[in-house]
Amino acid sequence: MKKHIKSNVHWIGYIDWELEKFHGEDYSITNGSSQNAYLIQEEKTVLIDTVWNPHGREFVDNLKKEIDLKEIDYIIMNHGEPDHAGALPLIMEEIPDTPIYCTANGVKSLQGQFHGDWDYHIVKTGDTLDIGNGKELIFVEMMMLHWPDSMATYLTKDNILFSNDAFGQHYAVAELFDDMADPCTLEKEAMKYYANILTPFSSFASRKIQEIVDLDLPIDMICPSHGVIWRENPMSIVEKYAQWADDYQENQITIVYDTMWGGTEKIAHELAKEIGRISPDTRVKVFNISKQDKNEIILEVFKSKALAVGAPTVGNEVLSSMGGWLYFLKSLKFKKKKAGAFGCYGWSGESVKIIGETLKQGGFELVDTSFKIQWNPKKEDLKKVKELARELTTGAS
Repeated sequence: MKKHIKSNVHWIGYIDWELEKFHGEDYSITNGSSQNAYLIQEEKTVLIDTVWNPHGREFVDNLKKEIDLKEIDYIIMNHGEPDHAGALPLIMEEIPDTPIYCTANGVKSLQGQFHGDWDYHIVKTGDTLDIGNGKELIFVEMMMLHWPDSMATYLTKDNILFSNDAFGQHYAVAELFDDMADPCTLEKEAMKYYANILTPFSSFASRKIQEIVDLDLPIDMICPSHGVIWRENPMSIVEKYAQWADDYQENQITIVYDTMWGGTEKIAHELAKEIGRISPDTRVKVFNISKQDKNEIILEVFKSKALAVGAPTVGNEVLSSMGGWLYFLKSLKFKKKKAGAFGCYGWSGESVKIIGETLKQGGFELVDTSFKIQWNPKKEDLKKVKELARELTTGAS
């Protein structure tokens, strides 16, 4: 069932209350999500994006209840990822000659995903499409936010930016709009989305935000492809993105560890106590990577000015639970955050070196004091914790 957004614009997406994982099993979802598609009905009828294939048949059936598919003049594919384009093959089975507007990389993505030899119209930033009644669509390439094929589409007169993955979040809200959502949950989910998906592309985000500002387009509403539609103060999320893209950090230190027999755990908790003693105003978070959600942990790392990572040595390496998470952490390319490594070992003790090297590869600035302790830590061993705590709490790097 379509829901009215503004003027002749309707939401025709799918709210997925039961979704728990995204990007395969790589992203955790705790508050549901939505796949947002939009229908514009001016002199020309325009479909902007579709939904994920598991909901594709329902999407097409619902759309048929609203319009004859042959009435669709243009299809805009802002991004070829299957959560947005999954239902496109079902649509094209029924209206195969309908032109599809996307970026040059969008053609590659759609052909690669669906093998569809359709009527593609390649657009770039500043290109326009007249849809009648004095209204145009203006296209803005959004390369690497978060795929090379991404773009946004702006509707003149109604002043709506259809931003695709930018400014979205995984959050199911039946009423659709930001002012109808819980504000704390909304900000948290928006930041989690940015931290886990868009952080590596922060430099692109900064440039693209400035490019949108330079276009001098009035924006009354931002309609992303996941989560709420921003209508109350749509530029507030743009301002948040500008802050988050600028090497964001708060007065927080996060400690992430795993342990075999409790030694590394003991160090982690002693480090948290020592940071609290040295800098009472600094928020400290402690996570066991095996017991807590990796994406929620990344959110806390994103907010932190410093990170401490600990793991014991197993088979000349780190525990696999920590190794997998470190690989993910490295891919996010954080900047201007301090980090230190620690861990226990019995025989060879390679884990701390491995952790430190991975942190440096991930963009962290390694402090001088990273340390390993053989066997179960003695009271005197924990003195090393004080120096690491001191170096981590000396302000932003």
